[in-house]
Amino acid sequence: MAVATVGSLGLMTLRKEETTQCIAPTDSAAQAVEEKFATYWPRNIMILFGPPGAGKGTHGPKIENMLGIPQLSTGDMLRAAVAAKTEVGLKAAAVMKAGGLVSDDIVIGIIRDRIREPDCKFGFILDGFPRTLVQAQELDKMLAEEGACVTKVVELQVPDEVLEERICGRWIHKKSGRSYHVKYAPPKSMKKDGKGNPIPESMTDDETGEALMQRPDDTSSALVKRLQGYHGETVPILEHYKPHGIVSEVNANQSMDGVWGEVLVSLKRGGN
Repeated sequence: MAVATVGSLGLMTLRKEETTQCIAPTDSAAQAVEEKFATYWPRNIMILFGPPGAGKGTHGPKIENMLGIPQLSTGDMLRAAVAAKTEVGLKAAAVMKAGGLVSDDIVIGIIRDRIREPDCKFGFILDGFPRTLVQAQELDKMLAEEGACVTKVVELQVPDEVLEERICGRWIHKKSGRSYHVKYAPPKSMKKDGKGNPIPESMTDDETGEALMQRPDDTSSALVKRLQGYHGETVPILEHYKPHGIVSEVNANQSMDGVWGEVLVSLKRGGN
């Protein structure tokens, strides 16, 4: 009986070793596939367009989470480069200190540095860049030097008249970027005056209780100028990419689930 037990233990030990030996190559194989994907397959490089209030802040992070690629904001990248004191970050800091505007060359350099980081290995989403046709052309040139190209352009479309209600009712929590709306997503603390307008002092963040704010340009008069700039600058960029068959238009003037459904279709290969 003792021999049988020892034999069983020996067999169990052998099987355990065999199982262990089988697991290791599986992990290695998975890593090899990832490396092949990163090396030989096209990186998933997306540009997300949409006028102010179209829902980029809502659907961008959802795309980011689903695909596992980072959403890159030019503002965030610029601040990070300045804080890290990279070569291009120092150039940008010097320009801003002098009161100038950061040039396209510097912005492109900051993007080049950022997309070489490990989390961009399989791709990334650009938000807020390019803003002009010249920037799009410079982006294409830089990506070509990196052996890549833009693979998908998604535009969230909303009629201008609908955007005014969305924008002018928007309040944000500055530290986190959480967004609220007096009609569609009011904070729990919101109270209204006799005319039905929100009382500013009552507008606080649900999670922290800190005061919310409205952006200075979230007004009707400012919105008109912002939309004129958006349409004038964005249309040429979309026309630039359309011949490549990578532009998708999403109706963002519907329920959030409806918008997300169209976004998912647009993200599929050939989903234009």
